[in-house]
Amino acid sequence: MTGKERAEKRAEANALEPVFQIGKDGVTDAVYEQLEAVFNTRELVKIKLHLDTCPQSPREAADLLSEKSGAEVIQVIGGVVVLYRYNKALHEEKKKAKKKAVPPSKRRSIKERTRRFRGGS
Repeated sequence: MTGKERAEKRAEANALEPVFQIGKDGVTDAVYEQLEAVFNTRELVKIKLHLDTCPQSPREAADLLSEKSGAEVIQVIGGVVVLYRYNKALHEEKKKAKKKAVPPSKRRSIKERTRRFRGGS
């Protein structure tokens, strides 16, 4: 991932709320299962770590999560970790939605669109 792509993902992550929190048990199998379930519905995930009780540092936890899930660490700030994993199914749905936006029968040519501005000729 390039620096520019990473910066775009960081900007997107600003608006996100943490999906779940990691506490005194640290990174466990249950956390991995939750993370997999979240990655099925979205690509960008924000996770909050409780700094006082979590046995791992935020960077260690981020590395463990990215290793196990195949995601990339976008940023670690304080007790917040942002992970990204590409989801092909989500991109296919977006492409289908774009194609359905304006059916070809409803599209007008440039000549038809500009006719009303030229006095209807």
